[in-house]
Amino acid sequence: MSSVANQERLMQVIIGPHISEKSTAAAEASNHVVFRVRRDATKPEIRAAVEQLFEVKVDDVSVVNVRGKTKRFGQRRGKQSSWKKAYVRLAAGQDLDFIGSE
Repeated sequence: MSSVANQERLMQVIIGPHISEKSTAAAEASNHVVFRVRRDATKPEIRAAVEQLFEVKVDDVSVVNVRGKTKRFGQRRGKQSSWKKAYVRLAAGQDLDFIGSE
């Protein structure tokens, strides 16, 4: 894979931050940041994308495949899409703030 194609791929790996009560607790307790990522993303790709986009040092990456839930819309049944989230542990002294505290 060429360098330009690899750079474009890294820009597409991270979909966005996943903000929930659990992810906020993980961020406060152990310096983790949680991202929603593409389903075909690998741990090395996620690590490289976070380090490149946010200019931080990553210690560890853990991924979780989240199954889509079955939902009802009136009398019809539907299914939400499955997705993947990544728990990224930043190195000591590194910080990543999405909300922008004042």
